[in-house]
Amino acid sequence: MSAPEYSADDFTNPPNYSFPSNRLTHTLRDSRKTPVVLVACGSFSPVTYLHMRMFEMARDYIRHNTDLEIVGGYLSPVSDQYKKPGLLTAQHRVNMCTLAAQESSSWIMVDSWEAFQTYQRTAVVLDHFDYEINTVLGGVKTIEGEHRDVRVMLLAGSDLISTMSEPGVWSYSDLDHILGRYGTFIIERAGAAMDQATDSLARWRHNIYLVPQLIQNDVSSTKVRLFLRRGLSVRYLLPSAVVDYIEEHNLYKDDSMSYSSPTGSDKDRDKGKETHTKNESSFQRAHIQSSC
Repeated sequence: MSAPEYSADDFTNPPNYSFPSNRLTHTLRDSRKTPVVLVACGSFSPVTYLHMRMFEMARDYIRHNTDLEIVGGYLSPVSDQYKKPGLLTAQHRVNMCTLAAQESSSWIMVDSWEAFQTYQRTAVVLDHFDYEINTVLGGVKTIEGEHRDVRVMLLAGSDLISTMSEPGVWSYSDLDHILGRYGTFIIERAGAAMDQATDSLARWRHNIYLVPQLIQNDVSSTKVRLFLRRGLSVRYLLPSAVVDYIEEHNLYKDDSMSYSSPTGSDKDRDKGKETHTKNESSFQRAHIQSSC
């Protein structure tokens, strides 16, 4: 699939926005490999250790099973316009993601482009990363000085691939753009039948990498919010700096900060994310995401 040409006119940036690139690797260690950036889209309300762990599981898989080389990773919190139950304001969620990345990673960054503007479809978010990394920054170089475009790939939980395999949930054009042009790493969750889900996505199977979770981790944002509402400790489920932030700002004590489910045009823009919302109680999007 040929790469589309993007320009600044294709994207609307939030006020005072700048793309974070301080942790990007600009030179490939192995010139035989293809550079890749992992992008995890989601609510992150709040961000958990499992969100961070997803990146490490994908990195291990990439090292041992592919000809790719990771040059960066990004958390991309969803806009307030998503209006999902349990969704704190974008400012709080971006702050918590930033604290988590600073505390627990040397290569993961937080991009606020999606968070501080109108609702953006996952396909458009990936286009934004492609534009910023390959057009604005010029991709990366090999040790020999050869230019290489960076491959942008979606990182998500197996709940996402389940919704993608359901007829009528995602538009075909978005699926083809996300899975055909970019590709995805899907992290296994306990009890999820990933192989069955990917059968209906066979057209893009070459771009779907299924990553087994060798040590099961059942932490989810949904459960964390429930613990907090009940006055239970969430330490060691979240990075310490995130726990401190939640306590300092007295977050998640009740549902008063939650938004209602999407209606009207919100539904039309991305049926996939609407389904994630409806299935919040059974893990879906917020579980690992949980994804975009």
